[in-house]
Amino acid sequence: MEKLKSIIPLEIKRKIEQSTTKDLPSTTSSLHDFFANSSLFHSMVEDLTNPELGFCAKNKETALELKNKGNACFSCSDYSQAAHFYSQALRVAPVDVLDKGNELVAALFVNRASSFHAWYRRGKVNTSLLNYEDAICDLKVALDFEGTLSGKRQIQNDLKLMEKENKKEAENPFQELSRQEQLVIDEMPPVKLQRVSTPTKGRGMTSLFEISPATLVHKEEPYAASGGQVLRKRVTNNESDDILSGDSFKYFLKVTSDSHLDPGIECFTEHGHECRGVNWPVVLPTQVVLAGRIMMKLVELKEDSKDLDLFHHYVHLPPESKVELHVYSIVLLYCLHSYYRSKFKLQGAIFAKVIILISQIKVNSMAIVRMKSSDVSNPSKQSGNLSLPGDSMTSNFEQARVGQGIYLSGSVFNHSCMPNVHAYFISRTLLIRATEYVPSGCPLEMSYGPQVGQWDYRNRQQFLLDRYTFKCQCNGCTRANLPDLVLNAFRCAKVNCFGVVLDDTMVEYEKHKYYHLQETPKDHSTEHQREVEKLMHDEIKNVACLIFEHSNHCPEIQSGCCLKCGSPNDLKYLRATADEADTYFRSLQEAVNSNDVSAGLLSNALSSLNDLKSALHSYNKKLAEVRFTALSLENASTDPALAEDILAEAFCSVGEMQQAIDHCTISIQILKKLYSPGHIAVGNELVKLSSLQLALGDAAAAVDTVRQMDTIFSNYCGKQAVLMFPYLKYLKGEVVHKLADGRKS
Repeated sequence: MEKLKSIIPLEIKRKIEQSTTKDLPSTTSSLHDFFANSSLFHSMVEDLTNPELGFCAKNKETALELKNKGNACFSCSDYSQAAHFYSQALRVAPVDVLDKGNELVAALFVNRASSFHAWYRRGKVNTSLLNYEDAICDLKVALDFEGTLSGKRQIQNDLKLMEKENKKEAENPFQELSRQEQLVIDEMPPVKLQRVSTPTKGRGMTSLFEISPATLVHKEEPYAASGGQVLRKRVTNNESDDILSGDSFKYFLKVTSDSHLDPGIECFTEHGHECRGVNWPVVLPTQVVLAGRIMMKLVELKEDSKDLDLFHHYVHLPPESKVELHVYSIVLLYCLHSYYRSKFKLQGAIFAKVIILISQIKVNSMAIVRMKSSDVSNPSKQSGNLSLPGDSMTSNFEQARVGQGIYLSGSVFNHSCMPNVHAYFISRTLLIRATEYVPSGCPLEMSYGPQVGQWDYRNRQQFLLDRYTFKCQCNGCTRANLPDLVLNAFRCAKVNCFGVVLDDTMVEYEKHKYYHLQETPKDHSTEHQREVEKLMHDEIKNVACLIFEHSNHCPEIQSGCCLKCGSPNDLKYLRATADEADTYFRSLQEAVNSNDVSAGLLSNALSSLNDLKSALHSYNKKLAEVRFTALSLENASTDPALAEDILAEAFCSVGEMQQAIDHCTISIQILKKLYSPGHIAVGNELVKLSSLQLALGDAAAAVDTVRQMDTIFSNYCGKQAVLMFPYLKYLKGEVVHKLADGRKS
C-alpha cells in the first residue's frame, strides 16, 4: 500500500489531507479516477482477489513441505512450532488435493488440532489443575488416537484414577460449578440497561437499578470479527471420523473449534469473499478486513443501507491517516466488486461510505483477548515469576490479543480511567461485569486500555487522543486522586513526613485538574459515592494536604516542594539516587530470568531498595515497577513488576520462602494504594503470595489469601473465573490437600 500512496499526485493528496466528511465523495472520485489508469493499482487488486496469484497463491508442493516440517516438530514434541508449520501449510494448500489417500486440507486441520492440544498431554495438565471432567474427556480422545497396546493400557489406568478423583472432588470446600453449569449461568439474562446522553461524553450506558459487584451487566456476540472464524467448517471425511467415537468426536470438535457452540450445527465461514477465505488479514489492516466483512454481511442480510449507529472522528484524523483511508477504501471496494459485482458500485459516494465505516471501526472496535495462562500446556513450567521448587505454580495472567470485533451495544459503554465494569471474552462472546457497587443512574464505564494507577495522567491522555481521538474527562482525569499524586512522586526529605514531592510536569497536571474541577458543575452524589469520595479525600490529605489550601484561587502546588509540609527538596539529587538504584534491580531481574541469583546480587539489591525508599515516595511506581517493558496499550497487562516483587522472585529462586513472602506482601500493599484493594492487579499478586505460603507449608494463611484472590477474580469474571484463570482451581485444590495432610499428621 505504501507504493500506491507514493504515486498519488500532490494536488490530490493535499485535497485529501484537508478533507471533511462532506468532501469524501469528491476526493475519493478523484483518487479513483487516477488509480483506474494505474497498472500498479490493478496488479495489487489482482493479487488480493485471484487465488492463483500473488498473496493468495496456492501450491501443493509448498503445503506438503510445510506439513512435513510440522510432522518433524510434532515427533520431537515441539507442538507450538508444529502448529505454526501446519497453519502455514493451510494457507497455501489447494482445496480437494489428496495426500496419501486423504484430503490434504482435512489432514492439516487434524494435525494442527493434535499439535495444539496433544490430547494425552492436555489431559495430564487438566489433571494437575484438578479439572477432572475435561481431563477424562481428553484422555478418552487420546485413547482413541493411541495405536499401541501399551499406550492404551497406560491411558486406561490414568482414566481409572481420574474417575476416582472426580468422585472425591465433592468433598472440596472450594468446589466449583461444573463447566456445563457455568455455561448455563452465561445464559442468564443480564441487567436491563439504558442508553443515555451525557454532557461530556455523548451517549453512554447506565442501569435503572443499583448493581452489585460481580453482576453480569451485558453479553453480546460480535456483529463482525477478525482473528479466526466464528464457526469453522466441519472436519468430515478424514481420519478423525474413522478413529474417534461419537462422544469423543463431539468433544474433539468443541475443543478444536475454539467455540462453545454445538458442534452439530451446520457451520459456515464468515469471510469467503476474501479471495476464497485466504490471507486478507495478512495483507490488510484489521479495520479494513472488518469493514469488508461488515459490508458483505449487510449485503447478505439485505441491509446494505443500514446505519450501524457508530461514532467516527474522521475530521480529527491526521492528514496521513486520511490518505491511507482513501487508498484502502478504493482497494477494498474493488476487491468486493470482483467477488459480488452487482452489489458494489465503484463510485465516489460508495467509497465515502467505506471510509466512514473504517473510521467507525477504528474508534469502536474492541480487541478480543484471552488469558495466556489459559493456553498453557504445562503450567508448572510456565510461571515467568516465582517458579517455585517442586514445580509449584504462579502466573502472570497476561492478556493475549487474538482478534478484533465490532460489538454494536458494547461500543456504547464509555471509557473511564477509573472503570467500574470489566470486559472479557469467552471465545468471541463479549461479557461485561460490574467490578464494584454501582448506584442506579451511574454511568457504566470500562477501560479502553490505560487506567489510573497504571499510567500517569499525561500518558493516559496521549494514548486516548492518539488511539480514539478524544480528550478524557473521566473522574480520574478531572479530579485529584491518590494514584496520580504518588505514581511518580518523590518523598519529602523531612524526617517522618509522608508528603509527596512533584516535579514541574506533575505540578502542571494537578493544577489542570484543579481548574477543571472548579469549572465543572457539582453532581448529586449518592451516600455511597460521598463515602468513597471522603475516603479518597482523607488519603490525599495524608500525602498532599496543601492541595486543598488555596491562595489567589490556586492550590499551593510548587515543583520540588512537599505538598504536606511545604519543605523544599533537591529534585536533581533524588532523581540521580533513584536512577542508580534502578540499575541494580535490572541486574537482579536478569539474574532471576536466567536462574543465576547470587548472594552478592541480592545484597546489592537490598541496599538499592533502601536507596529507592530514601528518594521515592512509598507508593511511587518506580518502587513498584523497575522493569520498563513495552506494553500493548490496548491490552496492557495489569501485572506490574515491583521492586519488592523482584526481590520476592529472587528470594524464592534461592529457597528463602519467608523473605519472599515478606517482599510479596509489601508489593501487595503498594498495589492496593495504586489501584484499589479489589483490583485485578492485587489478585494477580495474591496468586504469587498464596503459592509462596503453600511452598512454605502455611496452608492456614494460604486459605485466607486464596479466598481474597477468588473474590477479586470472581468480581471480574464471575463463575467463569476458573475458566479464565485455571491456576485458581489448582491453588484451591492445593490448599485443600495441605489442610487434609495437616489433619492426618
